[in-house]
Amino acid sequence: MATWTPDPTFYPSARMAMQAPAEKLAYLAILNAQGSKPDAIGVVDVDPKSSTYGKLIHKTAMPNAGDELHHFGWNACSSALCPYAPHPHVERRYLLVPGIRSSRIHVLDTKPDPRAPKIVKVIEPEEVHRRSGYSRLHTLHCAPDGIYVSAFGQPDGEGPGGILMLDHDDFSVLGRWEIDRGPQELAYDFAWHLAYDTQITSEWGTPKMIENGLVPDLLLGGKYGHKLHVWDLKKRKHVQELDLGAEQQMTLELRQARDPSKTYGFVGVVISIKDLSASIWLWHRPNGQWAVKKVIEIPAEPADPDQLPPLLKGFKAVPPLGTGDFRQYDVSDPFNPRLTGSIRLGGIVNRTAHPAAGPLNGGPQMVEVSRDGKRVYFTNGLYRAWDGQFYPDGIKGWMVKVDAQRGGGIKLDENFFLPMDEGYRSHQIRLEGGDSSSDTFCYP
Repeated sequence: MATWTPDPTFYPSARMAMQAPAEKLAYLAILNAQGSKPDAIGVVDVDPKSSTYGKLIHKTAMPNAGDELHHFGWNACSSALCPYAPHPHVERRYLLVPGIRSSRIHVLDTKPDPRAPKIVKVIEPEEVHRRSGYSRLHTLHCAPDGIYVSAFGQPDGEGPGGILMLDHDDFSVLGRWEIDRGPQELAYDFAWHLAYDTQITSEWGTPKMIENGLVPDLLLGGKYGHKLHVWDLKKRKHVQELDLGAEQQMTLELRQARDPSKTYGFVGVVISIKDLSASIWLWHRPNGQWAVKKVIEIPAEPADPDQLPPLLKGFKAVPPLGTGDFRQYDVSDPFNPRLTGSIRLGGIVNRTAHPAAGPLNGGPQMVEVSRDGKRVYFTNGLYRAWDGQFYPDGIKGWMVKVDAQRGGGIKLDENFFLPMDEGYRSHQIRLEGGDSSSDTFCYP
C-alpha cells in the first residue's frame, strides 16, 4: 500500500530511530507445541501506563495447523529511505509470517486496528516451491528492492538452502535470489551492509538435518553449519567464504553494525564440540577482504548427569544454550566487548524463578530490542523438535521484559511476565513501529 509521504516510522539513521516514541504493542509468534492446532500471532500490550500492561490482548489464529511460525517481519522498513529505493512510499503496515515447517506465508494487515491484525493473504507452499525452488522458510527482512526470505533447503528436505524474494506491493513470490551461489550449501540468517553492496549469510542445516531434532552424530562430526558467506548484493553472487572451523557448530543469528558506514557485525555460534562453549564472532573487513575473529566465549557449566536430559548426560555439563543466562555486552569497541550485565531465568538445571511466576523452564531464546535500546523483550521457545530434547518434561512458554540501565546493566521488569496457555510456546517478537533487528539504515 503506497502513501504520498514516507511512513513516519521510517528513519534515515539509527540515531534518529532512537528518538522515536516508545512502542505500545508487541507482536508475538505463538506456537502449538504438538503442531495439531493452529499457531497464532498474539498482540501484547507493552504500554506501562495501560491497565492491560504485559497481557495478551488479541490472538490472530492461522488458518491451518502445523505451520510452526518462526521469524516473521514487516513488509517495509527504514531501508525504504535509501537513495536508490524504488519504493520510497510503502508503509510499515503488513506483517509477513512464514511457517518454518509448512513453508506457507501469511500476510497480516495491522493498519485498520493494530491491536487486532487480520489475515489478508496466504501464499501456499506449492507457490513458494514452484516459483523459487525453496522450502522451510526461516527469516524475513524488508529491503529497498523487495522482501527477502531465507529458506533451509528444497521441498525434498535436501540442500541447498538460500534466499527467495517477494514483491513489495502484492507480496507475490518473485523467485530465487542467488544468481551464482558458489560453494554455499547451508542457510540460516542474513544481514546487509547496504552501503557496500554486501550481504552476509550464516548456516544451520538442511531440513533433514534439523526438523526431527538435533542429530548427535552430525553434531560430533562437525556437519552442521560453521561458515559465513559474503555476497555481492547487486550481482547476487557469492564472493567469499569464512570458515570458523568445524568445531564451531551452528553459526546462527547475525547482527550487523547499525551505522551503514561500518563494515562489521556479530554472529552467534551455538556450541563448540570441543568443550560445549558458545561464542560470538566478529566479521570485519581489514584491507578490503572479509575476516572473522572470536570476541566472546561463554563456557559450559558442569552439572550432575542425573539432572540432565539424555542428550547431555554423557557431557556432564549444560551448554550456554540451556543455562538460562542472559547477558549484555558493551560493544563500543567491537574487537573487545565488555560484559556489563546479566540475569538468569529458567534453564535445564537451574529453573531460575521469575518474581511473578516462580521456577521456570526453557531459557532466553528469541530477543528483541526497542529502537532506543532501552527495553528488551525475550521468549523461551527455540524450535519444537529441539525443545523436547533439552526439556523432556515439556517447555512452558513465556515472554518477559528487561530494562537496560543507563551506562550499562540490565534489570528484570518484575511486573511483566506473560505465560502461554497450556500446550503453547512463544518465539519471535516484533515491535510496533519497528525494532532494532528489523530496520536497516542507509545514513550514518
